[in-house]
Amino acid sequence: MRLPFTKSAGSLLLSSLAFALLALALSDSALAQRQTDRSRQKAAAEKQRAGIQQKLEAIKRDIARTEDARDDAADELAASEAAISDANRALRELAEEQDATSTRLKELSTQGEQLQQTIVNQKKQLSQLLREHYVAGNEDRIKLLLSGDNPNRINRDLQMMAYVSQAQAKLLGSLRANLAEVEANRDKVENAQLELQEIASEQQQQKQTLEQEKAKRAALLQNLSTRLADQRKQVDRLQRDEQRMSGLVDRLSRLIREQAEAEQRRQAALAAAKAKAEAEEKARALARAKAAAEKAERERIARQNAKPGTKPVPEPEPPMVAEQPKPAETKPSAPPPPEVALAPPAPAGAFASLKGRLTVPVNGSVAARYGTRRGQGPSWKGMFIKAPEGAEVRAAGPGRVVHADWLRGWGNVIIIDHGGEYLSIYGNNSALLKRANDMVKAGDVIASAGNTGGNEESGLYFELRHRGQPFDPAGWVKF
Repeated sequence: MRLPFTKSAGSLLLSSLAFALLALALSDSALAQRQTDRSRQKAAAEKQRAGIQQKLEAIKRDIARTEDARDDAADELAASEAAISDANRALRELAEEQDATSTRLKELSTQGEQLQQTIVNQKKQLSQLLREHYVAGNEDRIKLLLSGDNPNRINRDLQMMAYVSQAQAKLLGSLRANLAEVEANRDKVENAQLELQEIASEQQQQKQTLEQEKAKRAALLQNLSTRLADQRKQVDRLQRDEQRMSGLVDRLSRLIREQAEAEQRRQAALAAAKAKAEAEEKARALARAKAAAEKAERERIARQNAKPGTKPVPEPEPPMVAEQPKPAETKPSAPPPPEVALAPPAPAGAFASLKGRLTVPVNGSVAARYGTRRGQGPSWKGMFIKAPEGAEVRAAGPGRVVHADWLRGWGNVIIIDHGGEYLSIYGNNSALLKRANDMVKAGDVIASAGNTGGNEESGLYFELRHRGQPFDPAGWVKF
């Protein structure tokens, strides 16, 4: 059976198909220079970190003001050790981004191929419809109605024409949607390709920086070897190092408490404002219900008092009292927006419940334990674990990074807040792979072991504190 089509419908179909094919051809233009999604997200992340960094910089300045100016050989290593850490972290982050982007690019390529095949099939279907339209001739609905044929046959043929027209429209709409999806897919592929180019360029820059800073640190170590060896024997220097760490922990703990209290006040203000709004809405609803009930009662009384055969005169309604807007002075002040907090969202007892089951921070041999003497100096407040340079340092438990920076006497230090006023400290790292305010899980790689801060041996200094006071990690971690 030949399928009848209208000439106008065929012309419209040809025009729409030509437009769709033109749009597909224009999408093959060269890649335009534009900002990638990665660049925008990176800028937003840097802006968010700026607030946290300002707080931590203020803490560092406070610590520096409380110290006497002393000649410390390790200070000359600070810039290089911090730069090496930053370069290593950047390279690790870029490698992770590269893997994720490459995976996304493969997925987009597969989707693009599937879309292209779908479009090829739809074009074939449209070509077949156009061919059938040509073969069918120029019969249209008017001719069919005036043909004088059997009304039942005419009705059947008209319905068939309607079905075919709907199929045409549906197929054309689907083709347009797929062409638009192809264009969107190509935009995403273009963005992913540009991101990979950005990552490769940044990797090259970071590798150059890393090599330069490593060479600079090696030269400094050679020149400072005698001074570093001498200062390791100074008892007062070890005491100052411990005071510096305790001062940092105290300030961080105070900041965390202040932020937690501020957030509690903010949540309380939000709850109070919500409760007040709900109470006011309930009162308004009750007033509306009361007014409706009074009106219904007046109408009922009026109907009862009306004489038979006469139309009751409606009782004038009392004027409705418009709801008065709340005066500005009675509006509750909006609670301040939440700041990027250092405190983790973990329950207070979550970390304590992990006692004896914490993740070993680094694979190595324990060279110094909690409570033992450091030569002629004070006792160890944590433990030192010997490990080769670059060995992976892992988070002992879940929490949020509250410090990731260089500290005199301890080199590159990362501190994690686990909630419940528990902190874990990781010092002497060659690289810090997490930033302040990053959330971490137990076992996440957060740093690379090293000998920064003037330390003689490569490894990790590990410490646990509760409410600012150090305690023995041995009962918490099974080494």
